[in-house]
Amino acid sequence: MTDVLTGLAPAKINLLLHVGPVRADGYHPLVSLAAFADVGDRVAVRRAEALSLAVEGPFAAGLDGQGDNLILKALRALGEAAGIGDPPLAVTLDKRLPIAAGLGGGSADAGTALRLAARLLDLDLTEAALERLALAAGADGPMCLRARPAWASGVGEVLEDEPRLPPLHAVLLNPGLPSPTGAVYRAYDAAPDGAADRPAPPADWSAPAVIDWLSAQRNDLQAPALTLTPGIDEALAAMQAAPGCRLTRMSGSGATVFGLFDDRAAAIEAVFALDRPGWWTRPAVLGAPDVEPRAVI
Repeated sequence: MTDVLTGLAPAKINLLLHVGPVRADGYHPLVSLAAFADVGDRVAVRRAEALSLAVEGPFAAGLDGQGDNLILKALRALGEAAGIGDPPLAVTLDKRLPIAAGLGGGSADAGTALRLAARLLDLDLTEAALERLALAAGADGPMCLRARPAWASGVGEVLEDEPRLPPLHAVLLNPGLPSPTGAVYRAYDAAPDGAADRPAPPADWSAPAVIDWLSAQRNDLQAPALTLTPGIDEALAAMQAAPGCRLTRMSGSGATVFGLFDDRAAAIEAVFALDRPGWWTRPAVLGAPDVEPRAVI
C-alpha cells in the first residue's frame, strides 16, 4: 500500500468555442471541442491526519485562492459522498500553469486531486460518480477529470467523447497577462456576437485536415477578451508569424493562445522564435495525455 500518489493536471485547450447569448438563468449555452495537453500542473496526495493543501511551483505566488479552493471543495465533496468527512490527506499543488490563463487549470487540479484521493483511499466510486463530484470545481470539472478529447454542450456539462481527434502538435503561449473569465463573459454580454452552433465534423480526421477544418471555426470569447486585454493581440500576431504555424487561436477566455503545427520539430522551432521576456511558451501535444496516478516510492 502506497502512502503518496501523484498525477498530471493537464492544460485544457478549447480548439473551438462557440458561445450563445446569456440565458435568463445567467448561464451561456456553448459548444466546444476541447483537447488536453501533455503539460500542466502536478498534484500529489499523501495520507495525513487532516485535510490540508500546500502550493508551490513557478506560479504559486500568483494563485489568488481559486485553484486551492477548487481542490478543497472537490475533496470535501468526495469525503461527504464517501461518508468519511474531510479526507485525511495532505495535498501538494505544483503550480506550473499561468493563472487565469484560459487553460482550465483550477478545474484540472481539482479533477486530478479527486482521482488521486479516490485511488489512495481505495474508495469504491465509479467514473460517473467522480464526474458528478467534479462539478464542485465548476462546469469544466467533469471534462477536466476525464482529460480526453470531447465535445461540450449545454453550459459545458453535456459531454461527448471525440476519439477521432488525432494528436495535434502545438505551442502554448501566455503573454503574462491575466484574463478573468467572468470579466470576459461580461464584455461578451455587452455585445453578444456568437451562437452555440455545433459544426459538422470534418470528413477527414487526419491532423492536416483537422487543422484546416478548425480554421473555419472560432472562439467567440476572443474578441471581448481582446477589448479587455489588448496584449493578447500581440501574442496572437507573434504566434501567427512563427515559422510553420498553421492555425492560431485563443484558448477559452484567454489570455493563453495556441498555435498548431505539422510536427514537434516545427513546434519547438516556434518556441525559440517566441522567446520574449515575461512570456510563457511551451511545446505540447494535444490529445489525451497520460494522467494515470503514479505511486511515489
